[in-house]
Amino acid sequence: MSGAAIAVRSGAERGARSVAVPAAGTRAWFRACAQTQTQTRTPTQDDVLAELCRVALATLARSDQRRHGEAYLRGLLRARGRKSIRNIAGLAGGAAPEQSLHHFVSSSPWDWRPMRQALAHHLVRTLAPQAWVVRPMVIPKAGENSVGVERRFFPEAGQVLNAQQAVGVWAASAYRSAPVNWRLLLSEGWLGDPVRRGQAAIPDTVRTETPGECAVEAYAGMMRDWGLPVRPLVLDAREPDALSALHRLRACGVPVLARVSGSLRVAVADSPLSGRETRMSPASLVMAGARELRRPVIWRHDPDSDALGTSLTAGVRVGLPVPQGGAGRGRLREMMLLGMGENADRWPDELWLTDLVNVAPASLVRLSGLLHRVDRDFTSIADRVGIRDFTGRSFGGWHRHATLASVAHAVALLTPPADPADPAGDGVYPPGPGAPSAPGAGCRGM
Repeated sequence: MSGAAIAVRSGAERGARSVAVPAAGTRAWFRACAQTQTQTRTPTQDDVLAELCRVALATLARSDQRRHGEAYLRGLLRARGRKSIRNIAGLAGGAAPEQSLHHFVSSSPWDWRPMRQALAHHLVRTLAPQAWVVRPMVIPKAGENSVGVERRFFPEAGQVLNAQQAVGVWAASAYRSAPVNWRLLLSEGWLGDPVRRGQAAIPDTVRTETPGECAVEAYAGMMRDWGLPVRPLVLDAREPDALSALHRLRACGVPVLARVSGSLRVAVADSPLSGRETRMSPASLVMAGARELRRPVIWRHDPDSDALGTSLTAGVRVGLPVPQGGAGRGRLREMMLLGMGENADRWPDELWLTDLVNVAPASLVRLSGLLHRVDRDFTSIADRVGIRDFTGRSFGGWHRHATLASVAHAVALLTPPADPADPAGDGVYPPGPGAPSAPGAGCRGM
């Protein structure tokens, strides 16, 4: 066939538009098609890892640091069992890599914050998060030397644990979530002891915080310094200092949706009140009086399935008192108290407080579900890449490990499932028998 073009048509495309290619360039055209198919193939974990290394490890100044960083990430993703430095180094082989990786994580002076910032911006582009979610993390420990470890009672676990406690901030959408920032909770027992503080190399700038203060600063710090887009903040705020934390978040100007305790005292506020005494009542009693306002909201329990559920939801506008000494003392800050639950007899299952007073209840129910999204991804990905497996003692080492584990989490999250033998589809081997026990994973609340 001579002339200007050849019409290329498959049997399945009969009746479809022909694709014209130059006759003299037929072979070149097919080669170009093959190259295009290769370029558009499903990315592998190695592809995603290479991209995340380019984004995150570019914040490291030296080539040897970037090399160690990539080796550490590969170990977090592929080492079997507990993600200890020994197991991670085992993939590279020999004692020298183990010593080098130990120094790279535990005592090398590189700053983890630029890496977290780069990761956060990458996830904003690729994940399109609907909200930032604050989630506590409890790390059970056997010894007493890991930075921040203490015996304390965790209400959600219902027991006393010898553990570290940290707060993570996650970028979350309905289908996926990943951590971008971490803050370690340290008590006066650690910060007031010069010996322990020195051995763990805790910076002089670190101060004692309540769980609520730790949660607020984990979020506020990254939003203040990293140039990230504002999204609603979703968190579990059932701790005793929840009221103070909520006021601090509102002062930051961030829209908040917080799960609260029924004992939190609020006032029904159909309109802003000023200069008059207002009776405060427990949130549970306020919502009990709103049972007749309940309306069904249909939503998807798990975005990964087609199963739908119905939540009975009611909203009441309430006020929170301005803190002592704050500007506008005596006024109520207007918010919405939401009751949510699926069982009409035991309603409500959850109480939520938000300043998104003009948002539809269905949207708020879906937004509240991001807490459960993060919980699922913590168990299925974060724990599997060893977020709680650091065994060193230093403050900086803990943060560097948590940062690299967050990058590994993003690699696993963004890798399309490909291996039928890998039930999670992410190429991440599950933790071994030495992994932290389950009770710590379920602890929630600020």
